[in-house]
Amino acid sequence: MKALLTGIVVLLLAIAAVAAESHEVSYRSGDETVHGVLYRPSGEGPFPALVVIHEWWGLNDWVKQQADRYADQGYVTLAIDLYRGRVATTPDEAHEIMRGVPEDRAQRDLLAATAYLRSQDFVNGKRIGVIGWCMGGGYALDLAIADPKLKVAVINYGHLATDDATLKKIHASILGIFGGQDRGIPPADVKKFEKQMKALNRKVDVHIFADAGHAFENPNNTQGYRKDDAEQAEKLTQEFLAKNLKS
Repeated sequence: MKALLTGIVVLLLAIAAVAAESHEVSYRSGDETVHGVLYRPSGEGPFPALVVIHEWWGLNDWVKQQADRYADQGYVTLAIDLYRGRVATTPDEAHEIMRGVPEDRAQRDLLAATAYLRSQDFVNGKRIGVIGWCMGGGYALDLAIADPKLKVAVINYGHLATDDATLKKIHASILGIFGGQDRGIPPADVKKFEKQMKALNRKVDVHIFADAGHAFENPNNTQGYRKDDAEQAEKLTQEFLAKNLKS
């Protein structure tokens, strides 16, 4: 029994050693103050960092779980709130809130997020990236376009740019994850984006999961979640970040 208790204590201490700390933060975005949740790995750092961008639902528990998970893998993560505290519970509400976000304000908030991370002494300012899903996936690409210092961007079934002059602004390494059955972002558009990026000598790695639709990585999407594909997408993401953001 004593040996068992000792083993449990050691296990709990090991978990505590790697578990990320989290707290709400605020930072300036133009004349406004915006809020988010910052997750920090244990240790002194400096750590690589990720801006984590929510789906059209808003900054809900699932997105916070993703930010927490990546922090446990050694990244400072900032889960930002583009909706100013609102979280949708129905598709109609999500669509309404998303449509109400001014594009210039969203871009300002995104750039303010990377600026905030670079101002933290426990963050390696040269190793900052972004990850997003759905609406957030599109904004991840937008941030890669707007911030030339960004190291990586992970686009999970987000909208894509098609103009060469716009794509030339990207210096980050890009990982794109898409569903072959996504009616909003068809595979032909994804392949065109990949071809353009490669023609411009940009670093891009695209994966299309043939039988998956939109938002297939989120288990709350009860009609479209695909467990095996989601796990493979996560494996690809972890490998990509370890190679391009950590090292």
